Amino acid sequence: MADTYETTAFERFREKGLKWLLAPAALVILYIFFGIFGRNFFSYPMLVNIIDAAYYIGFISVGVTFVIITGGIDLSVGTVMMAGAIIGGTAYKTWGWSIGLSLAFVIIVCIAFGFFNGIMVSRVKMPPFIVTLGTMMISMGIGSIISNVQSATFPTRAVEDGWYKDFFKFISEDGGTIPTGAFLLIAVVVVSHIILNNTKMGRYIYAIGSNKEAARLSGVNVERWEMMAYVVAGAYAGIGGISYAAIYTTVLPAAGQGFELYAIAGAVIGGTSLAGGVGTVFGTLIGVFIMSVLSVGLPAMDLQAHYQTFFTGIVVIGAVLLDMYRNRKASEVRVLTPADEYRAATQSRIRALRKEAAEKNAGGDSAGARELEKEAKQLQGELKSTYARMRAEERAEVARIRAEERASEREFHEMLKSRDDHNE
Repeated sequence: MADTYETTAFERFREKGLKWLLAPAALVILYIFFGIFGRNFFSYPMLVNIIDAAYYIGFISVGVTFVIITGGIDLSVGTVMMAGAIIGGTAYKTWGWSIGLSLAFVIIVCIAFGFFNGIMVSRVKMPPFIVTLGTMMISMGIGSIISNVQSATFPTRAVEDGWYKDFFKFISEDGGTIPTGAFLLIAVVVVSHIILNNTKMGRYIYAIGSNKEAARLSGVNVERWEMMAYVVAGAYAGIGGISYAAIYTTVLPAAGQGFELYAIAGAVIGGTSLAGGVGTVFGTLIGVFIMSVLSVGLPAMDLQAHYQTFFTGIVVIGAVLLDMYRNRKASEVRVLTPADEYRAATQSRIRALRKEAAEKNAGGDSAGARELEKEAKQLQGELKSTYARMRAEERAEVARIRAEERASEREFHEMLKSRDDHNE
């Protein structure tokens, strides 16, 4: 029984568990690497910088995960986030709105962009790439127009209206900092996980990404739930815009281009498949922190910002290649050979013998239990030798067939060559 369980557990780990452990392992390795070779990387201020760099990318990454799971893409989340922030900042600074209303307006603006994306993709049937690329340009233009190409400044921590900054970073009177935004980011991830795994909306989003036509034939309102994925992405972009304003205070017009690449990279690194139907927000969170560690760790090694772009591209390509490999392995149909069938049948017999031995032992028949255990051990020894022999014979047969195929190909080419020479 133990041998069967170990084989099954290994296969389960190789097929499913491995992909969820790769991202956390990469995060730990990167953190240790920069801690060894970077300057003061293991210090608390550096940890706060890593968490600060993860806020706004984290929120939009979680939102874009919803979209990618449906099989779509959102290239506008970065510029939408910044457009919402600069419009909200303009409402506070120029229009005289209260800070609470201005922050709410940031989220409303971003939801409106998400709703527009969702309508164009789900109802009008435009390709997500084209729609969101257009929305990227529109959002940059609207932000610049409304702000009159001027930066928007949110209230500083020193004034009364700066209370919202404590939600993302609390600074005590003695100068100590607590990255409270990490709790908000984790809360958003937990809520998103519940939505994706325990609600009708989440089940339908996965169904749409797995097979849109099958979901439609099953009675799923594909247009509604596909649109909702983009609305969620817009709402999280709004939260990201508020977090950006809380960390940096000043928002520049026409900013945000390139953030969408980090968001998509975080989702893909975390295991979300660009083919749709696969992904978790917890994996996305790990991917975001990998990006954040890169952004903080490379300067700690005295490397310039363009190195971050280079290594980010390498990481993204690697993550996509890994995703392609997983999809290819998942689509493979494995045919059991006689050796595999023999091993499965023998392991089943061993499991039955050990179960019967345990029952006899519990019933007081220790002698019968020992006899069954002896038989099971004997079968285990036979399994190892017989399976190895059968596998060797199968490999030899495969090699023989391939050799015959190559010989036949050579004979065929020689026949064609001799015929051509004869015709000449």
